[in-house]
Amino acid sequence: MKYQWILFDADETLFHFDAFAGLQRMFEGYGIHFSKEQFIEYQLVNKPLWVQYQDNEITAQQLQETRFEEWAKKVGVTPKAMNSAFMMAMADICTPLDGARELLDSLLANNVKMGIITNGFTELQKIRLEKTEFSHYFELIIISEQVGVAKPDKRIFEHTFSQMGEVNLPGVLMVGDNPDSDVLGGMNVGIDTCWLNATQQACPEGVKPTYTVKNLNELQVLLHNA
Repeated sequence: MKYQWILFDADETLFHFDAFAGLQRMFEGYGIHFSKEQFIEYQLVNKPLWVQYQDNEITAQQLQETRFEEWAKKVGVTPKAMNSAFMMAMADICTPLDGARELLDSLLANNVKMGIITNGFTELQKIRLEKTEFSHYFELIIISEQVGVAKPDKRIFEHTFSQMGEVNLPGVLMVGDNPDSDVLGGMNVGIDTCWLNATQQACPEGVKPTYTVKNLNELQVLLHNA
């Protein structure tokens, strides 16, 4: 197999991330029915914050609390408490993507080392890895909130490489569903990339993944033939 190390994104690469279902579950705990229309309103606030976070214009804490400021006022809790409730709800409903466990088992059997680089938040990642029993697959869990910079910034990848020991960059592959953070981030540090493009989107200008797959089963075949 060509790659000695494979670095994965987490949300929508290894795990389903259904934010609407998570918000519905969280708001149920506050006795509120959360509608699709309200989710659209939430995303009008949330999505631009994620862009600012990836551009290192705001911190993880600012993102987590700002997106819930208005809702927290209505409910009568702090934004931090509401964000924690959301993380717990997301952990509760978390399931691996189809083919994830089979892919990781096959890579482990071939002595491929694996890590996660995620812009997601610490509070969710640890619980989710324990709940899905995925922890043992990964030698490294790199979380942007802890490093202080987010993908696609070169520094989060350089930090990862520093944790990997001797690194042969041609033997490292970054896999993720987000071309603007996962693929561009890998390109920024000169490693191969694989875009998990489940919805067959057009690739943003200037972003050129080494490979593109529709699902993890395709990725497993690709890696065994690489």
